[in-house]
Amino acid sequence: MPRINLLPWREEHRQKRQRDFLISLAAAFIAGVAAIALINLSYSNRIDHQRDRNQKIEAEIVKLQLAITEIDGLERQKERLLARMEIIEQLQRSRPEIVHLFDEMVRRLPEGVYLTGMKQTGARVEIKGVAQSSTRVSALMRLMDASEWMSDPDVVKVETTEVGPSRQAEFVVNIKQVGKTDDQGDEG
Repeated sequence: MPRINLLPWREEHRQKRQRDFLISLAAAFIAGVAAIALINLSYSNRIDHQRDRNQKIEAEIVKLQLAITEIDGLERQKERLLARMEIIEQLQRSRPEIVHLFDEMVRRLPEGVYLTGMKQTGARVEIKGVAQSSTRVSALMRLMDASEWMSDPDVVKVETTEVGPSRQAEFVVNIKQVGKTDDQGDEG
């Protein structure tokens, strides 16, 4: 029988399988490296895209903060203007009241009483004057209390002084000016 040597064939087959294995191993390694590089590139692109979006959002936030600051400034200006308008309206409403107050003072002033000064602070009016006697100061207070434009007369001081042969009473009286509504103020 002839002798056939299969060892070289086996050796060639083993080398081929080993070569195929190494090629497959290299291909798998290259594919793995490529997959890792692609995944890394994909995540890097996503991160860059998100950073761009974050920068746009931050830029919009800065714009909105500037707008909010401007709106706050406008609101403060609006509040100041509304306060001014309220003061002007209040002054417009109270304009006739001082006329009524002076008119009432002239009508309610008894004989023998002379005013030397008036000072108004809000609704409070301080009246300084000279009367021929302290009873005339009392009469003045009664007449003021009966007025629709004045109320709550309060004597701060009454001092009797002698001027030559006669005596006089120097006085300081506080009263409250009563404000009327616009309808009532227009009728009177």
